[in-house]
Amino acid sequence: MKEELYHVALDDYEHGVVIRSLNDKKTDLKKEGKSTDAVDDLIIKFGHAPKRKFKVIEKEKDCRESR
Repeated sequence: MKEELYHVALDDYEHGVVIRSLNDKKTDLKKEGKSTDAVDDLIIKFGHAPKRKFKVIEKEKDCRESR
């Protein structure tokens, strides 16, 4: 069974926020004496993620979004 992948579209600012947040989490884990392996892997994945250009197509809002 193939592992499910997720794709997230972020601008440069949001990308920086994610990296800084992961870095803060890593610092907190180090202070607690816990392993940072999982966070390290995510920092590497986000840091080396390729940039791609794409078009955003907005759909009509349905009634659930107006709540």
